[in-house]
Amino acid sequence: MRENRLRSLWKAGGAAVNGWLAIPSSFSAETMAHQGWDTLTIDLQHGVIDYQAMIPMLQAISTTDTVPVVRVPWLEPGILMKTLDAGAYAVICPMVNSREDAQKLVAWTSYAPRGTRSFGPIRALLYSGADYPQHANDTVVRFAMIETAQALDNLDAILSVEGLDAIYIGPSDLSIALGCTPTFDDVDPKVAEAIDHILDRAKAHNVVAGIHNGAPPAALKRIAKGFQFVTIASDARLMAAGAQQIVAAMRAGAPAPAPSAANGGSY
Repeated sequence: MRENRLRSLWKAGGAAVNGWLAIPSSFSAETMAHQGWDTLTIDLQHGVIDYQAMIPMLQAISTTDTVPVVRVPWLEPGILMKTLDAGAYAVICPMVNSREDAQKLVAWTSYAPRGTRSFGPIRALLYSGADYPQHANDTVVRFAMIETAQALDNLDAILSVEGLDAIYIGPSDLSIALGCTPTFDDVDPKVAEAIDHILDRAKAHNVVAGIHNGAPPAALKRIAKGFQFVTIASDARLMAAGAQQIVAAMRAGAPAPAPSAANGGSY
């Protein structure tokens, strides 16, 4: 079975640099995958990507060694199983608020006797290899999102669930839940304290901690603290930022950055 490089990276003590895909396009996914990200997450929860758009995006990512991750819309067995059947090597599940929620996530993403995942890995066999059924339980990575006050109250109970590999913090939702302004990096002190608490408890339970970031400086600081999965921007945000930079430079009369073959320019 194909190695899950995410697990290998964590085992070596490293941190995965994750890109975010919000554009329903196999070409943009392929372009992002060729830029050297450790992992790329296709976001089915927010934005405009649906299951049919996800499939060619997974195929595009498969042209590289980048690990394909999918954030599912919700804690629901059907979409979790279909996402894994399509070849995702990790799933991020939003709004996991209790031990029972975490147990369901593990069960629905694991074959018996560990769980209740139905058998039908139609594309996963193509991506992973013929022995996928024998190794999937120990290869697939399961993230539970911690982003509510209820999840904070139940944090140790969630983290103690056997088979839960990692947690993922959504700073914006967590900020809203704590009565603060939603943002990724410059969070209010109350949210910063909650994030540090989640990280400390994850370490205590030997669960990997991941977090969403707006820019590299914040992600680097969080890696230094012990986060091993950091998301930096999305394809849509990167495209907008690059276009904005070029337009601003042109309006100011300064030379704009020249496109290169590496980033999709003419050659």
